[in-house]
Amino acid sequence: MNDSPADLVRQGYRSFAEGDIPAVLQILDPGITWHVPGRSPLSGDYHGPEGVLKFFGLCQDLPGGTLRVEADEILADGERVVVLSTVSAERHGRSWSAPEVHVWRVSGQRAVEFREFQGDQEAEDAFWSS
Repeated sequence: MNDSPADLVRQGYRSFAEGDIPAVLQILDPGITWHVPGRSPLSGDYHGPEGVLKFFGLCQDLPGGTLRVEADEILADGERVVVLSTVSAERHGRSWSAPEVHVWRVSGQRAVEFREFQGDQEAEDAFWSS
């Protein structure tokens, strides 16, 4: 059965929330580019599922496993899927929660590109860098 791009991405968020990282990696194309802006330890371009797995590891290690990503709304047009999300974590006794926009490109039942946009880049960089 062929899922729509929105369904594929929705399942990825569901799997991530359940801690099923292998299921998330299965929706990624071998050539995926995962872009995280900013100047924090998480910032950079990650390539391929192995690069994304490294990013996920940082996302869990830095906040001691407290990272949560909620897909609040999913919008799709063709191969583009936009997720309005809320990301939260705790680190060094500080709680943080912020809106983010995630833009996915899906081709052939696989995610080939991911770009993240923060609601407040400076605050997000400060949280992850402290």
